[in-house]
Amino acid sequence: MNIKEILAKAIVAAVAKAQGAGTLPAGDLAEAALEVPPQKEFGDFSSNFAMKSAKGLKCNPRMIAQAIIDNLDCPFVDRMEIAGPGFLNFYLKSDWLCVMLGEIIKAGKNYGNLPKRNDGKIQVEFVSANPTGPLHVGHGRGAAYGSALCNLMEAAGYDVDREYYINDAGIQMNGLADSVDLRYRELLGEKIKEDELVYHGYDIVETAQRIVDNYGDKFLKLSTEERRKEFLSLAYKEKLAAVREDLANFNVTYDVWFSEKTLHEAGAIKAACDLLTSRGYMYEKDGALWLNATEHGDDKDRVVIRDNGVPTYFAADIAYHKNKFERGFKKVINIWGADHHGYVARMKAAIGALGYDPNQLEILLLQMVSLYRNGEMVKLSKRTGNTITLKELIEEVGVDAARFFFVMRSIDSQLDFDMGLATEESNDNPVYYIQYAHARICSIFRQLKDANIVVKDNPDLQVLTDATEIDLIKKLGDYPEMLAGAAEDRAVHRVATYIHELAGLFHSFYNQCRILGVDEDVQQARIALITAVRHVVEHALNILGVSAPEHM
Repeated sequence: MNIKEILAKAIVAAVAKAQGAGTLPAGDLAEAALEVPPQKEFGDFSSNFAMKSAKGLKCNPRMIAQAIIDNLDCPFVDRMEIAGPGFLNFYLKSDWLCVMLGEIIKAGKNYGNLPKRNDGKIQVEFVSANPTGPLHVGHGRGAAYGSALCNLMEAAGYDVDREYYINDAGIQMNGLADSVDLRYRELLGEKIKEDELVYHGYDIVETAQRIVDNYGDKFLKLSTEERRKEFLSLAYKEKLAAVREDLANFNVTYDVWFSEKTLHEAGAIKAACDLLTSRGYMYEKDGALWLNATEHGDDKDRVVIRDNGVPTYFAADIAYHKNKFERGFKKVINIWGADHHGYVARMKAAIGALGYDPNQLEILLLQMVSLYRNGEMVKLSKRTGNTITLKELIEEVGVDAARFFFVMRSIDSQLDFDMGLATEESNDNPVYYIQYAHARICSIFRQLKDANIVVKDNPDLQVLTDATEIDLIKKLGDYPEMLAGAAEDRAVHRVATYIHELAGLFHSFYNQCRILGVDEDVQQARIALITAVRHVVEHALNILGVSAPEHM
């Protein structure tokens, strides 16, 4: 039961009734939006509908508000008051909470799963790191946010596909082969020039060492070109396997792993360029092929094919996005790092030039992550001296804490990740605080089982009158609307905020209200309440990719 929807419809119906009776004139109405007042004395819900509709009805807002009071037909409303210039405050009967809680309990673990939408399939592409080295903490934020966003959108009824774009063609792959080749020869006694290395990470040394361990100096007999071709194949497979493993260990899965190489092999880049040329959006200049991006909102035109005939990264991206829409996606969402900000306009320009609506491409930018330990910023790995990897972070703080901390702030804000706090077993650690609430509920059920207390169906929920019980029920009722809004706004952090607040309300209830050793009707009603809380906590944690432990 969505009490806001019921009340909003009742408000509109009350206006229609007043208009039919001649009390109010005809005219345009505002949306019947309802908010929870900041103070309880102003009711359960308030609305500025009368003031927002005054212009459309050409009528005094207090007159509109009074007409609504006189004509409202809603069984859950106890009384209404007009405040100020025309605010309406609604005070509901206590039994509406019982009805709502009963429906939440009936829905069980499906509570929070919203009806399926009919607006087409959405693709979400995230992480898509070059397979040239390990994932770092910035990738970790993208992985946690991207996977949680997909979970959230699916719960809200969207049809979502998860995709990883493997950048396995071009300069970066040649750089990987060259770097492994240099380290390989160095390990076999040859002196190399460090400035010739494209990738300096310790993982390149490890890859070269594995090649030496498995093959010895076998590859020195090959030409440089042949050797680097072999090293590219070996290193690529190893790096991609490591990325897959790190993401799987981080509770991140994909429906599709899309190889950039396939675009080159299938002639997709040429096909995209030919299409853009036929549509009049490509032209030659100084031997290069350019996209007339300014016609679609970019600040300047962009090179697609260089004067030497080699495609730019932009060319592959155009072909890739053409492929996405050809697969039937109605909207594609790309999650990029904030350093890609300047790339957004040209990509949207390309989408428009291809003949699609640029709004079908949605680009979300993740701000940077800073790691802190004991108040000091952590920049380098103790093991390798390089950037901290996602794997190292997980080893130190665990998957649950890492995922929760990555998503608990809006992606628009830089994230200061407190590694010490993430490992604390205290109420200050938000993920511990939430998981402890779930474990407490599970502990209560173990105690009930030990006491041979049978959980009954259809308890009398009207005995739930304590303030902490009322607050819990109201918070549970907010869950579906929160999920719908968070999914629409791509605001995963709202789920983290909600569940932290719900855990706080549960802990207050736990400290205030006993379940064992109380009147049986009260006991059974409270069992039903904490059952609903447990389901919502599990549902929300699942969205975030965080576990719901039964013991702490």
